[in-house]
Amino acid sequence: MKARKYDLFARARRPRPMRAREILAYPAEAQLVFDAGTPPAPRPTRVDETDLLDAYSNAVVRAVESVGPSVVRIHPMLEDSHLQGVGSGFVVAEGGVLLTNSHVVQGARRFVAITADGRSLTARCIGDDPDTDLALLKIDQAVDLAPVRLGDSKALRRGQLVIAIGAPLGFEATVTTGVVSALGRSLRGERGRLIEDLIQTDAALNPGNSGGPLVASNGEVIGVATAVIAGYPGLCFAVAANTARFVIGELLEHGQVRRASIGVVAQQAPVPPLLARSTGVTQAYAVFVAQADPGGPAAKAGVKAGDLLVRAGERPLTGLDDMLRVLDHACIDVATSFVLIREGRLMTTTITPRLRRKGG
Repeated sequence: MKARKYDLFARARRPRPMRAREILAYPAEAQLVFDAGTPPAPRPTRVDETDLLDAYSNAVVRAVESVGPSVVRIHPMLEDSHLQGVGSGFVVAEGGVLLTNSHVVQGARRFVAITADGRSLTARCIGDDPDTDLALLKIDQAVDLAPVRLGDSKALRRGQLVIAIGAPLGFEATVTTGVVSALGRSLRGERGRLIEDLIQTDAALNPGNSGGPLVASNGEVIGVATAVIAGYPGLCFAVAANTARFVIGELLEHGQVRRASIGVVAQQAPVPPLLARSTGVTQAYAVFVAQADPGGPAAKAGVKAGDLLVRAGERPLTGLDDMLRVLDHACIDVATSFVLIREGRLMTTTITPRLRRKGG
């Protein structure tokens, strides 16, 4: 019994074999991955308001430096050589071709154009289109004024920064800034004509700004200042650059803009996504018919107020500038297929445009 007791004591005193080596004996091909936990989210970078203001200021300065030298102050001149009234304009083609408003040139044959560097030059009107309130002047003297770059007004977005340059109240080289408030507006002018495809902006425009450029931050002209709403300084309008480009080409080639009419009052409108999917229309915008003139070509073809015109022939209608291009002199009295959406259904009708009456 005593021997057994000693044997148990002896076993208890023997050192136990270490198992650490056995536990840590990983195969050579094993790969160990240690989870350090999810890293903390980076702290948001604080935006310095001074940096934002500097970027805004620099964008405006660059745009003004790019376009400003091409902007002129325009004075219509009577036969007795006295200056009457004031407007603005800017160079759009080599040789001193200026774009301005039609209402600026009304009632005069000769004009004085005062450049940003103070030169006084004479000019004459070579084309006028009251339907878009645009006109072209040609400077008589040889000048080295650089033409501006016309941008794509279709790419504009509401809220985009714009800069107006002109001569409000005769103060030349005046700069104001704002944003694009809305697109595709229609506005009836002082003489009763409907001016279409206007850009609405809150950039301050005043008498004398008429005909001046509306400039994007990249230095491209995207509109031509044309109208203000008296008493509402935040409601100012400019003719879209895409429309201006079309009119410039017509006036330079023909001396006038010959166009057709289908007898509707219309504006740009988005195509609702559900309506687009149900009809298979892929374009984001179309032309909304606000009114169809009784007895007009569109009304005779069955077009009604509330219809969305999406295509004319093979050409999509995504805005009023597209409509202006479709309704040129070549389609006068030519039957043209129009695709429209009415009450959720896609329809096709044939409209024969007529010659648009002057001022109509």
